Amino acid sequence: MRMLLVALAAIQIVTFQSSPAEASEEFRFEYFPHIDVEVEFHNDWGAGRSGGRRHQGTDVFSSKMTPVVAVADGFVERVHKGPRSGYYVWIRHSAGYSTWYMHLNNDTPGTDDGRGGDEFAIAEGIEKGAFVQAGETIAWVGDSGNAEPTRPHTHFELHRNGRPINPYPYLADVWERELRLTELHQTLV
Repeated sequence: MRMLLVALAAIQIVTFQSSPAEASEEFRFEYFPHIDVEVEFHNDWGAGRSGGRRHQGTDVFSSKMTPVVAVADGFVERVHKGPRSGYYVWIRHSAGYSTWYMHLNNDTPGTDDGRGGDEFAIAEGIEKGAFVQAGETIAWVGDSGNAEPTRPHTHFELHRNGRPINPYPYLADVWERELRLTELHQTLV
């Protein structure tokens, strides 16, 4: 069912600006981070941000309260709430990689009230040291932190040995693999 949902997303929404082949062969995402029929993401790595900062991730846009899943097996390294990042989860994976999921939901369902708290931000059992499997729900899409005036999304970062790297090729790779599997499934049915 998950593959079918991803395939229903409008493929033309995704702007491929770098090749999925650029993703590392030693570490690949097993799942796309959102389970939604409508997903939008672009290669916005390095884009300017307020205060002279540069964007060190990829914003993945989906409906508020869309499940956010772990892209690969790993251990929860940090669950917290910050003024800019809002609610976030960091997961440590193999080969020195970690993924960061920020701007998670802070609202009660059906509102934009900022009063949802941990219950509607982070999935039950997601705490420091917990093991998560690829595809496991860890949180929900929102607009917490300085993303409050934007569309709901997850600011998604990928780090290798503590240094941020462009996650877009990895996201494009898993997106294409999931679409191919869905197309294959549809031809067999």
